[in-house]
Amino acid sequence: MRAAILEGVKQMAVRERKRPEPKPDEVVIRVKSCGICGTDQHIYHGHPGSAEVTPPIVLGHELSGVVVDAGKQVTHLKPGDRVSVDPNIYCGHCRYCRSDRAHLCQNLEAVGVTRDGGMAEYCAVPAQNCYVLPDELSFDEGALVEPLGCVWHGLSRLTLSPSYRVLIIGGGFIGQLFLQLVHHAQVASVAVVEPVAEKHALLKRLGAHHVFRPSDRADMEAWKDGADVVIECVGKKETMEWAVSAAAKGGQVLLFGVAAPDTLISLSPYAVFSKELTIKGSFINPYTHDEAIALIRQKAVEVEPLISHRFALEELPAVMEKYPDLHVSKGIIRL
Repeated sequence: MRAAILEGVKQMAVRERKRPEPKPDEVVIRVKSCGICGTDQHIYHGHPGSAEVTPPIVLGHELSGVVVDAGKQVTHLKPGDRVSVDPNIYCGHCRYCRSDRAHLCQNLEAVGVTRDGGMAEYCAVPAQNCYVLPDELSFDEGALVEPLGCVWHGLSRLTLSPSYRVLIIGGGFIGQLFLQLVHHAQVASVAVVEPVAEKHALLKRLGAHHVFRPSDRADMEAWKDGADVVIECVGKKETMEWAVSAAAKGGQVLLFGVAAPDTLISLSPYAVFSKELTIKGSFINPYTHDEAIALIRQKAVEVEPLISHRFALEELPAVMEKYPDLHVSKGIIRL
């Protein structure tokens, strides 16, 4: 089989590799679609993903495909089943797993992070991590169940009210998912700050009442201390600091964008105290696959129209090298 193998920092090559065999509790899927996540770019540049990464490794934790082989202990899946994969594998015995916080597992493993993932023609995954796709969902939609599940978990960390003003910082793929969920929550208003003007029309179609650029100083000033909820989807020092300053008294700030591990931000403890702010993080997608599939199936969230680029497996080494220059909102690998 062909696989895009990360062999070291910024070193990826497409090579022939032996097709995996399933362990007793695993299935092998023929990968049909695999999303390229910002985390894949972090890993490509030598940073950790949801866990530490040891090359050589096949990346790709957003994947869907068709079951072609099943281990002898697998009874609920069979060859031919169309599935989406939840990549996260929990140990089940650490203090976090045993206190209903499995996503914080001390021994976390993940498909496409600690073990080979979906940037290959075939991938072996635990059967319990597979979710059968409804017939009406495409393989591209199946691959994007995972990031939607992460966003759904992030939203669950917040309290929304019909009277609230919500500000989303970053109108890329993740911001577009958050926007749709917030729009369906029927808040008083939702604004998105996004520097790329070409994205503004789509953001308005998805439910934004107002879209502006960081260079629009009047808007930036108007939102200082103005948002009941701020959702930061960029992961840069300046956007995270602005997220805190944009929060109103009693506001909630969700730092969802993944920053580099060495990023530090300046924070006024007095502002947190005097405005009684709640600042939260959000990590992966603890058992949210069913909800994410339902959201797509019910057309509460659109994901396919958000795909900006589709690539072939052979293109991946060049694509990963020049990814920031391609202006990808969401990239999908078609296999």
